[in-house]
Amino acid sequence: MFSRLSQVARHLSRPLPRQSHASAAAFPPRTLANSRINNIMASPAVTADERNARTIHTAACLIIGDEVLGGKTKDTNSNFMAQWCFSLGINLQRIEVIADDESEIIEAVRRMSNGYDFIVTSGGIGPTHDDITYQSIAKAFGLPLILHEETYALMKKMSKRQPDFNWDEDSAARRAKLRMAELPTDPSRDLAQQVIFPSKDLWVPVAVVNGNVHILPGVPRLFEKMLEGLRPSIVPRLLNPEGNSIFRILVSTPLSESAVADYLTKLAARVEPRGVKVGSYPRWGKKRNTVTLVGKDKEFLDSIAPEVALNVEGRVVAVEGEDDNLPDEADE
Repeated sequence: MFSRLSQVARHLSRPLPRQSHASAAAFPPRTLANSRINNIMASPAVTADERNARTIHTAACLIIGDEVLGGKTKDTNSNFMAQWCFSLGINLQRIEVIADDESEIIEAVRRMSNGYDFIVTSGGIGPTHDDITYQSIAKAFGLPLILHEETYALMKKMSKRQPDFNWDEDSAARRAKLRMAELPTDPSRDLAQQVIFPSKDLWVPVAVVNGNVHILPGVPRLFEKMLEGLRPSIVPRLLNPEGNSIFRILVSTPLSESAVADYLTKLAARVEPRGVKVGSYPRWGKKRNTVTLVGKDKEFLDSIAPEVALNVEGRVVAVEGEDDNLPDEADE
């Protein structure tokens, strides 16, 4: 909670960008989205090949789907990606959920591609009319949709047989399937850098657009399997390919957030120069709350953990909640 409040405060303290005198209320949402697309500041010229090869420090996750915004589908993909990034030492800096709206998708992927090293999108690559992720991202970067022959061949080979369906005959069903194999493609670039098959038992590819935008399906089982399948190609591009470069220490405390707020405020100011973030998280309905220490210097984190545990009258734990069933006197 402490770290979240400080982030909000920093955000609110930033000066607002200069806007035209026209009121935002005068424009409908789609017009505003189009305006944001046209007003994205141009970043320094970086080619797609350069984006595809540079060291990965930061990441962003874009969840696309009306069903998520409408509450029909619960998003678990962003949480899985957050854990995946943390395990690799990648700083996941943004998660957004947007509608199945072309202008919103275009604005978001352009901005993210310019601002982060590694971007993953989730959702909107199925065969129906509202699956518009491929076409929207293609339009965002001025690319055509081109049938990827290997994807199409694998689709035919690995798909379950359907009665009254013929792959060799033109039909509405065949055209719908073709939509899933028509990928945003830059004809001037190596196709192997634009299409990855992260799992041998899936025909679904990961299309890589503009060098750093990775398009994944929204189905959690597929998303998780395919993201994990990207690990071998991502690890060599990390700052520390040998292992995790971000570490988290958990401290369980029986004290309330208000009781530890003053100490944590002073602690955060003291350790910030060492790249450590201090977090405080209430666990509603539980006897203990959690304080976290996150940073890259494991030796320093380990050195301050006993002090933190002492000052919050708690203990360092390996897993949040592992001491929930201990009697209260165990903390004395």
